[in-house]
Order: sequence, then structure tokens, then C-alpha cells
Amino acid sequence: MKQLNPQDATFLYMESEHNHNHVTSVHIYDPGTRAHGDAARFRELVDHVASRLQYSPFLTQRLVRLPLEMDFPYWVDDDHFDIEYHVREGRLPVNADWSTFCDQVARYHSRPLNPHRPLWDMYVLEGLDSIEGMPEGCYAILTKVHHAAVDGAAMIRFFGIMHDIDALGTPVLPLMPSPVEHHYRPNTKEVIKRTLVSNLRSPVRIADTVMRLAPGLYQAVQKKFSKSASADEKLVVPITRFNRDVSPHKNFDATRFPLADLKAIRLAVKGATINDVVLAICSGGLRTYLKKHNELPAESLVAWVPINTRSKNDDAADGNNISAMTAPIFTQIEEPISRLRSIYQATQQSKEAKSGVSAKLMTDLSKHIPAATQLMASKLLLQNNSKLRMCNLFVSNVPGPQQAYYMQGAKVIATYGLTPISDGMGLFINTPSYDGNIMFNIVSTREIMPDIRFFIECLESSMVDLKQAAAAELKKAAAAASPNAACITDDYCTDYHKQ
Repeated sequence: MKQLNPQDATFLYMESEHNHNHVTSVHIYDPGTRAHGDAARFRELVDHVASRLQYSPFLTQRLVRLPLEMDFPYWVDDDHFDIEYHVREGRLPVNADWSTFCDQVARYHSRPLNPHRPLWDMYVLEGLDSIEGMPEGCYAILTKVHHAAVDGAAMIRFFGIMHDIDALGTPVLPLMPSPVEHHYRPNTKEVIKRTLVSNLRSPVRIADTVMRLAPGLYQAVQKKFSKSASADEKLVVPITRFNRDVSPHKNFDATRFPLADLKAIRLAVKGATINDVVLAICSGGLRTYLKKHNELPAESLVAWVPINTRSKNDDAADGNNISAMTAPIFTQIEEPISRLRSIYQATQQSKEAKSGVSAKLMTDLSKHIPAATQLMASKLLLQNNSKLRMCNLFVSNVPGPQQAYYMQGAKVIATYGLTPISDGMGLFINTPSYDGNIMFNIVSTREIMPDIRFFIECLESSMVDLKQAAAAELKKAAAAASPNAACITDDYCTDYHKQ
């Protein structure tokens, strides 16, 4: 019997009427790479998905929840599984533009999954031809999967299973036949036995976790109450428009940048990562957006940043294995490179657990708290989330494949992703990368961000500012290192400014 692990269950228990904890991915396909250059027929796509179901077990399994949540739910085979229920088709209106497409995607993302069936579905959306820049006959596949089944890394693997590395149908991942493993509904005797064992072990596991983290906890508490602790070490989360309850009316928009540009920008601050540059772009965009609305706080906005904690041994596993850190993104700093440098220093502190022990502790403890306690805690947190104000927004950066993917011969020309938001944290910026580009996906609500297209423009402006500032910083550093050289190389600077 396969049981939902405690971290997976949290995503189930944290759902509310307006906030559904599923992830939606959007892939746009160009049929011009197919042998006949025509779009794949819907039946072909359904058959393709059906042929690869066995390599992701959750696709044909549903969850069974126990009475009174006495223990965590079980994955069981869906005896009435119907592939055509999970894969459907639709079409955009005639002369639809990018805004129409984004609205359609947002509406799809806003609808909940059926809890009595396997927690996923696909929607084949045609009629993208009239969108500026899209090739003739292109179509999108929107895929919705519950966060209880996958995290970001597991989602990347799932799409690796579904796609090919060429138009000939060579799978991205080796599709080795595996023994059929059936998961039947557990009987009452088995449930009672496993529930007793699980609940009796929980206090022991919690104690063990606290003991393992005790040195870090002691240092964190000592630092917190030390008289020498500086004022700027106290992370203040300001009140913003994003820290209100969210409605069911989600909205979505996206833009993309060459990954090479972010790699060039990070060279301006020694040690900075792509993730730091992502945060700096978001920070600059938020600064411009909030200034326009006369809402820029004096304190820095704080981002909640998920961290993949998978080892190489569990890379192939479904489910969740993540932690998180909170970090200021220095929206109060105007100069782009100074802002990037401050972000790098702050994220380094969090990664070294100087300010991230509490997040690690809560992540580890949540793995051992009984189901009923987790459910109760989740409901209390949902009721008070907007008052707690742990952060202002989510920012997630999940590295994706840097090679082209195909399905039924059609090339994936763009990928986008939508993630859950919650009361008190009504803005999620998700930045997966694919084939040399990085996508900035914005999920909010119509009430919180009614001018979401303007925010996209703010992010694009922030990117331009960072590129220019980074080029100037690199030129200055090169001149200081070699007085006879005006730049790293004249050709490099000329080409860089042309981008």
C-alpha cells in the first residue's frame, strides 16, 4: 500500500474553497516539425498520453481519505479510470490575441480537480494562430496536476516522460518496462494497524528531529536575543496589496528572457547565481509597479523561495521533497547592481541557515506530525494567513530542460507555468527555464493585480536596466584590472549591447 507522505498531505489540507493547490503547465507546440506539417489529431495525442501512463503511477491512482483524518490518505488504483475524462479539447475564439489566451489559461487554472479521480487532467487548446508571433497551426496543451502528487522537480520529470527529444519519437527518458504494482484500497484491519503505529511513532520522530537540529536552534535563539544583534537582522514584512485574502478569480500573464542574459548579468556580482538575478528582476519590477500606484513601502518586500531538497537517489520519485527560505529582495534600493549585490548577500545568509533554521525545522517537523493534527493546523493557518504576513510573495525558480522537446513530432516552442497562491500571499512569480529561455509567469487575482500586463512591462523594464547596469559594471571592472583596456574585449561589449 502506498500512502501520501506528510509533506504531500499538507498541500491537500491547505486547500480552501477559493485556493486549489494544483500546478498548471502550458506547452505550446509547432506542428511544422511534423512529417506532414499538420497538427496532431486529438486522438493521436490521447493515445500518446495513454501509452506513457505506466511510467507515472499517480496518473491512474486516486486518493482515499480516512474517517476523521486518523491517518494520511492512501493512493489506490482507480478501477474506473478513463483517459478521455482526463484529456479534453477546446478552441480559442476567432482572432484571439495573447490576452485572450492568458484569460483562458487563468480560467482553466482556477477550476478545481475532481478529488474522486486521479488528480490531473490535460486540455488541448487550438486556435492560437491569430496570436502575434505564433506559427501557423500551433496549439497548446494545458496540464493540471495536484501539488500533493508532484513538486517542481517531479513535474519536470513527468514532462520528460511525456515528451521526446526529436520529431522521430525518441523518449526524453528511458522508458524501461517495470513490474506492475497494484495499490488496492486498504482493509479496516490494515488501516487501524498502520494508524496506531504511525501515531505512536510521531512523538519519537519529532523528538529526534528537534535533537538533530538542536545546535542550529540554539545558535539561532542565542543570536535572536543577543544584545549585539543588529536592527537590520530583524526581517520586517511590510503590508502590501499582495497580503490580502485572494478571490477565486485568478489572472495570469508571462514574458520570457534569454537565459544567456541572466548568466551575463550575474557576472557583475561575484558569487551571484541565476536565482539571485531572478529575484533582482522581480524586485525591480515590483519597485516600479508599486511606485506607480504610490504604494512602495520604505521596507524591503520579502519573498518566500522554495528550495529543492531532493537527493540524487530520489530524483525519480513523485511527491514533494522541498524546503523554503525567506529573503528580502531590497525593493527600496534603486540602483540595479546594488540591489543584486544585497540580494546575493541575503540569500547567502539564508542558505547558510543563519536565518533559515526555523523554516528547516518546520519542514522537518511536518514530516512527523500526525494527519489529524496537520489538518487542524492547516485550517488554523488558512484562517489567519493574511494576519501572519510571513512574506509578500512567492518566487520559484525551477531549472528546466535546455534542449527542445517534442510530442507526436510537434516541437515545444514555449512553456509556461501557473502555481497556487493563498490568502495573505496573493502573488506568485514562477520562473522555469526551457531551451535557452527563462519564463517569468505571474499568477495573482483580478482584484489584487487588475493591471497584470503593466506588471509584465515593469519586469521587462527591470531586465533592461539590469543588463545595462551589468554591462557598465563589467566594463568598469575590466578597465580597473587593465588600464589599457576599455572593456573585457571590444567585440564582447559591442555584441552585448546589441542584445
